[in-house]
Amino acid sequence: MANKEKKGNAFTNNPIVKAIGTQKIVVVLVIILLALFFCIKSPAFRQYPTLVSIFDYSYYISFMAIGVTFCLITGGVDLSIGTGMVCYGLFGGHLITKLGMPVGVGLLATILLGVVIGCLNAALVAVMDLPPFIATLGTMMITRGLGSLLTGGMSVTWPPAASEQGWFRSIFKMKMGGKMIPVGFLLVLLFIFIMSVFLNHSRPGRYILAIGSNKEATRLSGVNVVKYQSLAYIISGFFAGLAGVAYASTFQAIAPGTGAGLELDAIAGAIIGGTSMNGGVGTVTGTLLGVFIMSLLKTGLPYIGLQANWQQIITGIVLIVAIFVDVLKNKKTA
Repeated sequence: MANKEKKGNAFTNNPIVKAIGTQKIVVVLVIILLALFFCIKSPAFRQYPTLVSIFDYSYYISFMAIGVTFCLITGGVDLSIGTGMVCYGLFGGHLITKLGMPVGVGLLATILLGVVIGCLNAALVAVMDLPPFIATLGTMMITRGLGSLLTGGMSVTWPPAASEQGWFRSIFKMKMGGKMIPVGFLLVLLFIFIMSVFLNHSRPGRYILAIGSNKEATRLSGVNVVKYQSLAYIISGFFAGLAGVAYASTFQAIAPGTGAGLELDAIAGAIIGGTSMNGGVGTVTGTLLGVFIMSLLKTGLPYIGLQANWQQIITGIVLIVAIFVDVLKNKKTA
């Protein structure tokens, strides 16, 4: 019986499959099938601007998803990243357009406010030991209101690409040869590489994984659980701030009171990519693949005539299926 379990099958025992991971391969196949489906159903989907739209959406969702992956790995969650991203973008834009500060200051302030809220979440979850869902639900409401408060309820417009201060937009999208090139994908890949190395090949990363696997056993082994659980939420705050920069670079204006629900796209991307809701399992590269499924759905569904309500229903079904697969995997390994 033990031999049978070790044998598995030809697919799972393939060295390439073992190196990449079964779930990642399945997700890649789903991405290819979805892209082919939308291309066949809609000639308009095959146009170059559609590709740019897919990347535009994936930037800020990718950054949020990278950060929340660390919270999910610890067995927690960060619900504040969606409204937080908008709040941080509003704050940075307000400093630039209303107070006349340089764009560099606004960009830095956007990220720093994300780190501050990340520290608040860390204090609530890791230090005060509040349930992550409740704690970050509270900070989600705080950031939603704070964005409106900071700007007096007014939308904020960051400098346009044509202006002297609009240089920051070229970080994510650059015009070359008359076409918009989604260069921001290179930045996303850079952070994916850095955080993947951090998670899998650094002591703090291994401790974060250990906390999600068994928090009490990790504490008893001498690891400062509060410190490393806090680090996961600070990382999430940093990437939510970075998402705020990407969001400001993608859209002409940011409206206060928005962003609720975007955190679910990021969380869904992480779960589809193989991060377990029970903690202890997850990869940053898998998260990126999961985000691309979400991005393809969001961009492609309108091309086949499905409006916003149907988009939400289908996205919800995809998330349920991903969680169901996660539950089955956990039962198998239990």
